[in-house]
Amino acid sequence: MAISIQHFISERRPIHLIGIGGVSMSALAELLISQGVTVTGSDRQESPVTERLEKMGAHITYAHLPENVDGAGLVIRTAAVHDDNLEVIRAREVGIPVIERAEAWGSLMTDYREVVCFSGTHGKTTSTSMMTMITMRAGLDPTVMVGSHLPVINGTLRIGAQDCFVAEACEYCNSFLSFRPTIAVILNVEEDHLDFFQDIDDIVCSFRRFCALVPENGLVVANADDPYAVRSVRNAQRVVTFGESERADVRAVDISSQKGFYHFTVLVRGKFYADVQLSVPGRHNMLNALACCAAAEFMGISGEVAADGLRGFTGSSRRFQLMGHTEKGAVIVDDYAHHPSEMRATLQAARQMGFERIFCAFQPHTYSRTKALLDSFAEVLSNCCDQAVLAPIYAAREKNTIGIHSEDLAARVPGAVTFSAFGEIASYLDAHAGEGDLILTMGAGNINEVCRLLAPGNQGFSGGLFA
Repeated sequence: MAISIQHFISERRPIHLIGIGGVSMSALAELLISQGVTVTGSDRQESPVTERLEKMGAHITYAHLPENVDGAGLVIRTAAVHDDNLEVIRAREVGIPVIERAEAWGSLMTDYREVVCFSGTHGKTTSTSMMTMITMRAGLDPTVMVGSHLPVINGTLRIGAQDCFVAEACEYCNSFLSFRPTIAVILNVEEDHLDFFQDIDDIVCSFRRFCALVPENGLVVANADDPYAVRSVRNAQRVVTFGESERADVRAVDISSQKGFYHFTVLVRGKFYADVQLSVPGRHNMLNALACCAAAEFMGISGEVAADGLRGFTGSSRRFQLMGHTEKGAVIVDDYAHHPSEMRATLQAARQMGFERIFCAFQPHTYSRTKALLDSFAEVLSNCCDQAVLAPIYAAREKNTIGIHSEDLAARVPGAVTFSAFGEIASYLDAHAGEGDLILTMGAGNINEVCRLLAPGNQGFSGGLFA
């Protein structure tokens, strides 16, 4: 039986969050504090995020201890926290209910009239950010939960009215199946998270179940050019497709690009909807914008307002974020891409911007993903950048039980070099890249630390402000 978090909020029962410093968990903590809840939490170490929560009133312990849950009415854990966690064990011993983060968000979503959830293998954060801009410009006062720092809301959470909720929805561990979308957007569906999913058919099944959560009066938005996305919505009741092909309900025509920044006309079922000029580069962002237009049109937002919102989006943290310049004049950009398709799209966007050479400092993310997609990673790095500079694999939640290393990837990429430390990577890039070149740090781990080493006094950028 699903637990309603609203009961604990209305009763002012203390709520404890295990892993409170994570992006989604910290946003949840902030929302609960804003509603008058006493929030406690635990995490491995202090961070600017936990420091901010403490200033808001959260009591945080930097160790996972059984006594941390004492006095709590409810315990919320991240998907990475398992049943063997000491706090989970104690909570269950004393009868405190334990739910996962996604269940808590899903329960909260039932308070909102319209819930727009962006899902897909990649593009979720950018599309959620774009939709945030659109709904804000439309005066909808949205509540927002996004996976990266968005300058316009000064964080990952915006607390608005209860008419509209815009959220990022991740498929890993089937988390998004706990959400309650009225509009479900599927940007793309590819092989990923194979440490959890069996294969692409299993992934499609998960997205199909996500679509089934949408009520009869809701909408499913899907990428018409992605075969697995199309398979995922086969049984959905009301579907609007987007893409570049003529069969798409929402598509772009009269497309032009200036140094990677796209300008296009949006047609909805053959009729003019909007004239869009993007302020973030890449053809993939044109597709993200089309998905947002499909949702916006269904919500009754005018094309003029949608275009205004899209034009106002200049980027979010770690999404093609301009980080500064080296002393020799090389441009430094950081990007979160960690799947071959994301990397290809980002590197192709960078190529359109006219740089003389592109150095990609890539940190593979998780051993299982690197092993499963090794050939695809090699193909992208071989064909889409001038030199790959590889860091050790970021372990995240895994241990290297399969014996895979960055050197295995480097062996498949002509000219690639590997280093064991970020300082070595920064020294190499500083020595080899100069004016007219791009240094692109890439990965979902902590490779962005290389940016700080390359330009320690030049980190005042809050978004991808190229336009």
